Amino acid sequence: MTTTFKIPGVEPLFTGKGWAALITFVLAVAVLVPVLFLAVPESSPFHLSAYFVTLIGKIMCYCVVAVAMNLIWGYTGILSLGHGVFFALGGYAFGMYLMRMIGREGQYQSDLPDFMVFLDWKAYPWYWSFTDHFWYSALLVILVPGLLAFVFGYFAFRSRIKGVYFSIITQALTFAFMLLFFRNDTGFGGNNGFTDFKRILGFRISDPSTRAALFGLSGLYLAGCLILTRALVRSKFGRVLTAIRDSESRLMFSGYNPLWYKLSIWTLSAVLCGIAGALYVPQVGIINPSEMSAANSIEIAIWVAVGGRGTLLGPIIGAGVVNGAKSFFTQSFPEYWLFFLGILFVAVTLFLPHGIAGWINRRTKGGAAQ
Repeated sequence: MTTTFKIPGVEPLFTGKGWAALITFVLAVAVLVPVLFLAVPESSPFHLSAYFVTLIGKIMCYCVVAVAMNLIWGYTGILSLGHGVFFALGGYAFGMYLMRMIGREGQYQSDLPDFMVFLDWKAYPWYWSFTDHFWYSALLVILVPGLLAFVFGYFAFRSRIKGVYFSIITQALTFAFMLLFFRNDTGFGGNNGFTDFKRILGFRISDPSTRAALFGLSGLYLAGCLILTRALVRSKFGRVLTAIRDSESRLMFSGYNPLWYKLSIWTLSAVLCGIAGALYVPQVGIINPSEMSAANSIEIAIWVAVGGRGTLLGPIIGAGVVNGAKSFFTQSFPEYWLFFLGILFVAVTLFLPHGIAGWINRRTKGGAAQ
């Protein structure tokens, strides 16, 4: 018999097994993996390498992006092909702080980043002001993608743009930003972007303890996003979002204005992506305009479709499966990766229309995947 933590009059977010799984995950990313990485000697078969920790940390950031995409597509029915721009903007906003922390340890031993010295910049542009302060940069991580999403979403949703037309203009948005950031005169490193990071909050990024901390933060953030998603979709707000997905015109006939509901979840989704980008950058060690490519944003939609949109764990499963396969193929068979991705997407569309999570749910007859 499944036990639940239940308060009279309040429907629990998860069953007892759900909470147990979530707590196990938190303990694994916050305690078990750091211990196996830092305390277990490399000669031991239980030791986890820096490569593994970095790879899984990166995939957990991608999982957050998939969860954010699922909020807007899976639960609200709005397909975005531009979420890569919010992820990248969060990464760039925090990357500015990381570049300032290099100090005079760059190749040119200047107070300016190497790319600015190379391009003959004499001073930081005005929008780099105060980015040497951690909390200001952390605020930019939230505000930059959030404000862009709010302004763009307000005019798009107010104009009642929907369906394939909305998908196209979101793809145009991310493509426009990619072209902008490729320019050398924007002050963001051009096609090379930001790299060669040294410190974060005074700690060297290359230190194993710093890498373990970033890994743990990524895992805790993913767990927090899961709880937030579950709380949202089970609330009245979430039920309105589902109604927008299923029949927006009927919802409007019932007296609801879908504009602010769509704008709220759209902006929240963008902010979640931005924070994921900020966690991604110090772990991977680079951020450049290729993160804003249209192909990357399409790939985000594939993660959600493969895992199962409109489910809680589906986007995480999809992001994990696709990026795990990508890591394998790009190392062993790089020329076949795009073929595999295409075959995977077609196979899921034909044989698993509800994604991997939907298949698991049918097999377990209402299990935890839903």
